[in-house]
Amino acid sequence: MEYSEIFVKRIRSLCEERGITINKLATMSGVKQSTLDNIVRGLTKNPRIMTLHKIAIAFNMTPGEFLDFPELNSYEFEGDDEE
Repeated sequence: MEYSEIFVKRIRSLCEERGITINKLATMSGVKQSTLDNIVRGLTKNPRIMTLHKIAIAFNMTPGEFLDFPELNSYEFEGDDEE
């Protein structure tokens, strides 16, 4: 699974759990509908932290809670020797 797909899965999962549509999430978060659509469709591969922060708040979560889930925590960047 690609890194960007992990965020899509997280957003879709939280929307499903809470009975929220992507359109409603856009309204709740203050993130433009087109921006959220691009993230969910996989067109935006690396969403800005400010955008993720707004989405987290809409889910009544801290950014840390939003980003703390198994798929993201166990993700390994291949060939990333940068330190």
